[in-house]
Amino acid sequence: MRRFTQLSALALAASLIGTAAFAQTGHAADTKSGTADKSDKTAAAATPADSDPIVASVNDMKIHLSDIQAAAQRLPAQMQQMPPDKLFPLLVNQEIDRDALLVEAKKANLEQDPKVAEAMQKAANIQLENAYVQQHIAAAVTPTAVQAAYDQQYAGKPGPEQVKAKQILVKTKAEADAIIAKLNKGAKFDVLAKKDSIDPGASNGGELGWFSADEMVPEFSKAAFALKPGQYTKTPVHSQFGWHVILSEGKRQGPTPKLADVEGQLRQQLADNAIQKTLDDVRKQVTVKVYDADGKPGAQTEGQPAAGDNGDKTGKAATGKDAKTK
Repeated sequence: MRRFTQLSALALAASLIGTAAFAQTGHAADTKSGTADKSDKTAAAATPADSDPIVASVNDMKIHLSDIQAAAQRLPAQMQQMPPDKLFPLLVNQEIDRDALLVEAKKANLEQDPKVAEAMQKAANIQLENAYVQQHIAAAVTPTAVQAAYDQQYAGKPGPEQVKAKQILVKTKAEADAIIAKLNKGAKFDVLAKKDSIDPGASNGGELGWFSADEMVPEFSKAAFALKPGQYTKTPVHSQFGWHVILSEGKRQGPTPKLADVEGQLRQQLADNAIQKTLDDVRKQVTVKVYDADGKPGAQTEGQPAAGDNGDKTGKAATGKDAKTK
């Protein structure tokens, strides 16, 4: 119980930092051996059998290093700060506990329990659905497709409009009004920013550099892009961060983004499109009839076949939300 509780607590706060470290741990003994048998051990380490060594066993069930690596990857991200030599035995013990539980659950014939069988079938169905969606994502999100999407959306086209600006950020509207009043009387923006702004860039006179509209909160961007170079906001701009006074220093057409800068976004677009196309295609292959919450026939969803019925299934396919590429 203590072992389970300890790992559960760790899992809430942590994840693996490099599963390759486990493999290195597994072969650490070889590097500590004498030089006399070093060549023999090096040769043995190169054999396929040692590429995924057995790290524990429960009856006739073997637990391999790859099982521990997979378990580590399922843990929350914070455990990346935990040393692998401490995480490794915890995960091995977790897998031992899981296999021991499985042995006893089978002895108890729990697979024959209707509720357990139904839950197992649902879990298997979810795996199949996600595997099907993932297969179509993999076919759609290729280097060639990413390059084609980049060429269509970005290559040879100007980048988004950008503004160069400074800001003074304060906590209250009254403070912002007072700053605008001082600017109206000829006060220097840089001086007021260094003196009154709570923004981290205050020491640089409130300098923000060049930015596009989507890089700032909407309220700020709307005000900044409405200014002409040299103008400042005559009324305070409110956002989640406080009250802003903004000075525009210039406008320009931004540079065309490089492929590396937008590749993640393009891959996500392709994945989203693949998911939607997969859902549209599978709907066409089944007969769907929709019912209201009280079980009475309801209005047909647009594009769905109206004839027939397929039992208590409603044409639901994997949403793909867990299968998106990152």
